[in-house]
Amino acid sequence: MGRETTIAWANATYNPWWGCTKVSPGCDNCYAEAFDKRVGGAHWGKGQPRRTFGDKHWAEPLKWERDAAKTGEQIRVFCASMADVMDDEAPAGERERLWQLIDATPHLTWLLLTKRPHRYERYLPFQFKHKNVWLGTSAENQRFYDARWPILGEIAERFGLVSWISYEPALGPLNMGGFHGNPNWIICGGESGPGHRPMRQEWAENLRRECLATGTAFFVKQMSARTPAAGAVLIPAHLLVREFPDAG
Repeated sequence: MGRETTIAWANATYNPWWGCTKVSPGCDNCYAEAFDKRVGGAHWGKGQPRRTFGDKHWAEPLKWERDAAKTGEQIRVFCASMADVMDDEAPAGERERLWQLIDATPHLTWLLLTKRPHRYERYLPFQFKHKNVWLGTSAENQRFYDARWPILGEIAERFGLVSWISYEPALGPLNMGGFHGNPNWIICGGESGPGHRPMRQEWAENLRRECLATGTAFFVKQMSARTPAAGAVLIPAHLLVREFPDAG
């Protein structure tokens, strides 16, 4: 985690806190919870305390901001790999501190991701000064796309922000039809880990065709495998697609 990241679609990761509560099947084999346990944490589940960080940690993105301002590099910051920014049990004041940090870093693009898009309405600030935020939600199958995308799409449109879907882990087929508008970007990826569930190749192929027809940027991160690196190697040549949305 930090300025160097192994996440293929981001340049950096930042976690304002650690911890979450599982809400859907995509959470079943949560890598973040497993990592937290490996390092001696217990920050998952209702009522469990979330892990917080000090001023030195909060100052890290300010360094990235200075670098980006000098070089002109677009730095996409995934927030948060070890939490859900819309968690109702987020530590008091930390989410508001995050909004202040985002407004203080106009040269960074912050990729927010949640399985609780309905809470964007409750917790987002009135506006982001620089619109340097992409609003995302996870959707592991059709059921959760149908439930989450309409909420995300409406809020992203109202804020004038890029919208994106993390179809990872892909646990069933998914198509975008039947709604007003489409996300600007979809990341597709199979599950990794010792108990990973399979992703069928045709799910990615069908979604790729739909993205081409709608102009939605498409990014295939990995197939199902023991590790993300092994899953990336398994991507067939015709699905080695790594597009990014036009952020304007």
